[in-house]
Amino acid sequence: MNSRRCSSFKELSIVQDAKNLRDSFNRNLHFYVVKDRNIATMRDFYVALARTVWEQLCSRWVKTQELYATEDPKMVCFLSMEFFMGRTLKNTMLNVDATEALDEAMYQVEEPDEWLLYGNPWEKERPESTRIVQFYGRVIRNHLDQCKWIDTETICALPYEVPIPGYRNQTCNTLRLWAAKGRKYFDTKIIHNNDYINAILGRNEAENISRVLYPIESAFEGKELQLKQEYFLVSATLQDILYQFKSSYPTYELFELPNKVVIHINDTHPALAIPELMRILVDIECMDWIDAWDICSRVFTHTNHVSQVECLKYWPLDMLQRVLPRHVEIIRNIDCHFKSVINRRWPSDENRFQRMSIFQEINEPVVSMDHLCIIGSHFVNGVSIFQTNHLINVLFKDFADLWPSKFTNKTNGISPRRWLLVCNPGLTDLIRSTMQSDDWVKNLIMLNRLKEKLNDGNFRNRLILVKQDNKNRFVAYMQQHRNIQLNPSSLFDVHVKRVLEYKRPLLPCLYAITMYNRLKANPEMKMCPRTIIIGGKAAPGYHMAKMIIKLINSVARIIDFDPITTGKLKLIFLRNYRVSLAERIIPATDLSEQIPCVGTEASGTGNMKFMLNGALTIGTMDGSNIEIFQEVGHSNAFVFGRTIEEVNYLRKTGYNPMRYISSNPELRLCLDQIRDGYYCPNEPDLFKDLYKKLVTEDKFMVCADYADYMRAQAEVESAYKDEVRWSKMVLMNIAAAGKFSSDRTVREYARDIWRVEPIVVKESIKYNLENNQLQKFSSN
Repeated sequence: MNSRRCSSFKELSIVQDAKNLRDSFNRNLHFYVVKDRNIATMRDFYVALARTVWEQLCSRWVKTQELYATEDPKMVCFLSMEFFMGRTLKNTMLNVDATEALDEAMYQVEEPDEWLLYGNPWEKERPESTRIVQFYGRVIRNHLDQCKWIDTETICALPYEVPIPGYRNQTCNTLRLWAAKGRKYFDTKIIHNNDYINAILGRNEAENISRVLYPIESAFEGKELQLKQEYFLVSATLQDILYQFKSSYPTYELFELPNKVVIHINDTHPALAIPELMRILVDIECMDWIDAWDICSRVFTHTNHVSQVECLKYWPLDMLQRVLPRHVEIIRNIDCHFKSVINRRWPSDENRFQRMSIFQEINEPVVSMDHLCIIGSHFVNGVSIFQTNHLINVLFKDFADLWPSKFTNKTNGISPRRWLLVCNPGLTDLIRSTMQSDDWVKNLIMLNRLKEKLNDGNFRNRLILVKQDNKNRFVAYMQQHRNIQLNPSSLFDVHVKRVLEYKRPLLPCLYAITMYNRLKANPEMKMCPRTIIIGGKAAPGYHMAKMIIKLINSVARIIDFDPITTGKLKLIFLRNYRVSLAERIIPATDLSEQIPCVGTEASGTGNMKFMLNGALTIGTMDGSNIEIFQEVGHSNAFVFGRTIEEVNYLRKTGYNPMRYISSNPELRLCLDQIRDGYYCPNEPDLFKDLYKKLVTEDKFMVCADYADYMRAQAEVESAYKDEVRWSKMVLMNIAAAGKFSSDRTVREYARDIWRVEPIVVKESIKYNLENNQLQKFSSN
């Protein structure tokens, strides 16, 4: 019997009209922010509005938790180091159906992003659920060989909860975040020695765990901090999960845990959740090791995002031993148990176990987080068909041979609420007027019906007008916020994503240089006006990525200052690229660049966002691009580049980029200009390292694919000039985007991996304006 008490909050905040929301806003401004309109800042208005929307969420949030307590469903805990939330206010307003009422009522240089400086109105601190996380120390054993982890350094994990409302239903789930806090009291030994400075420094060092984002891995301190961040997340979360389980089911044995909880490890960052659960079960709950491992291996599932051998995750054994000594012992036991499984299946194949062992030797002894996740999870999924096949047939073939039913595919998806309804209201309204209902928002495959409008010239014209309105808004934004003038009539050619060499931002940069050289050679050359927009952020310690950003900016400056390019060609680097900026540029994009070297991109979701918003894709046959091309048809995209078989052959036989450079005069000219400082005359040697890497190594085959990329770009220009053809291609891309909804992805996870059923929060409260009463109603 579930011991959770059902809450009594059956009639909390209500769905309101404009007047009630306006009154609520004013009340929050006066009594929560404690300001009046005469002195309130824009931040104050935002907080008051956020608080008003928050009140609309409260009843849903409490009601959802109440229903979970009474219905007793299996709980999914999704462990992830990264969440790209974007701005919350608009998305929440849309989901709680308050938008209309509220509208009626009213060189890369790293800088700290102090987004929590003024607090976050969407977070609810839960200090009563603070957990203690340990590091370092040593392990002792008693006469029964029971282990105890002692002499540890400890910090507090303070939880914050963020409500995640469903779209126009009564469900509101929870995102739990953890902040690292120093222990409430300083070390008394230090204080008695009057060493207050060290006490304060120790507290600050502890709190760096959740203060520093993406520490530099090349330095020992940065790598160790990242290890501590990952363990901090899993330790606090596992303690919390088990506390909730024991509170909810006081009469249940822990053997029931897999029937009530599934813990999903997203990527390898939370991989230490596996030995952490084993530590809790064996050391704290005093369970037998075999029983604990049975529970553990039935609780965890795992999504693997790896597409390249270089991306496999390892921790140096000596570092792991120092920071988490007990966990290394547990991982050794897991590895030993796994060896017995291998020996039973392949009794005389010692090499196989060496390949599959969690402990590997790569210049030094290391611990494989990928192997740990696969061994400790009962399902492992990839994120695109192409990448999943690569996991099964190449990267983890030994594991797939051992457990063929463990591996499955779940292609990524995107939220149509944020990436269409919130960021592109013009296109949303056009689709609504055609569909004559909102059913498609929850069942995006219904966009297929738009294909019926393929030969409707009037509809296609309205579609292109929506795109032009979005381009005009982006142009105005860039003028106002960046003082950059763009031509709204030009083709917007966009490559925005994390700056990584394998994503090949150099290709659109080389295209810009090539077109500039052509214009210099022939100023009267006819060309479709084009604005090339490249954007993204590089990791702080990624030198080559930063050099690529510098090159793009240097080329952009030369092109921009030359009058020969006016009205024809422009290159810009979009600095500080983030979710809120993506919501502006994606609806305005004509051409979406999805151009990684084949075999390097696991999936990608940016391509799906652009597709849904009517951008055409120029891309390689990699990751989820392949599925996009299958859905939309190759005739409605611009496919280029070598196949995976051709790439593998080139690498096997010895790829020589000079072969492609010497046979292509335009490419050779581009690279010579980069080498000779043409685009950076004040520092002519600045890009020589980048040049050398391209002409001698070119790991991601920029030079090999350059000619075919230029061919595909010529096809883009030809198609763009044909307005009828282009508009039909835009419509086909939107109509074919239905497969890539995150709703489909989550349903597949729930059905095939987590084995959970949806729970519908049916009963809620709605305000009846006519008789001023609260009435119960049902909603699905």
